[in-house]
Amino acid sequence: MPIEGEHPYVYLDGIVLKRSWAGEVRNVSLLVAIGVNSEGYREILGICEGAKEDRAGWSAFLKHLKERGLKGVRLIISDACMGLSDSAAEFFPEAAWQRCIVHWYRNIFSHVPSTKVREIAAMLKAIHASEDIAAAHEKAVRVIEKLRGLRLNTAAELAEAALARSGGARAWSARSRTANPPSTWPRQGCGTSPASHGRPRDI
Repeated sequence: MPIEGEHPYVYLDGIVLKRSWAGEVRNVSLLVAIGVNSEGYREILGICEGAKEDRAGWSAFLKHLKERGLKGVRLIISDACMGLSDSAAEFFPEAAWQRCIVHWYRNIFSHVPSTKVREIAAMLKAIHASEDIAAAHEKAVRVIEKLRGLRLNTAAELAEAALARSGGARAWSARSRTANPPSTWPRQGCGTSPASHGRPRDI
């Protein structure tokens, strides 16, 4: 099925679901693309079952989407998984790339003591709640300084690297920040047989 119209924003993510097959429950990996069209509505653009989250897997998936007519992409939001940003740049060189905020939060929390997670989460959310880019940049700098003051140096380095990549906090206050799938996504119907593994499914 062709993809009609332009989709300025595209969310990419890899998820794992459980599926019953021949009396056994197996984990099934899925690569998923959701686009926001020119009217502001989200659409599931495609799902690829059985592919790995590596450059080869993402390249095949993005190639398939482009061949079906995906165009007008200005921003791609995803996790920083291996090869994804490189594949995105290869097939959609004019699109900017932004890391998914949810995955980034989780990465930082993995370097924070459990007793400090709630406090650090509030600090990070304050950055993204900023009223403009300048305010977001100012808050981000203060958060990085506080993380270093708490001796959470790895967390501070991750925040500092994100600030540098965002070009001075360009993405800190953006609305389209996460590639995580909505809870309303369908949990069935993504594939019916082992023969479909690795083949993109048109949605």
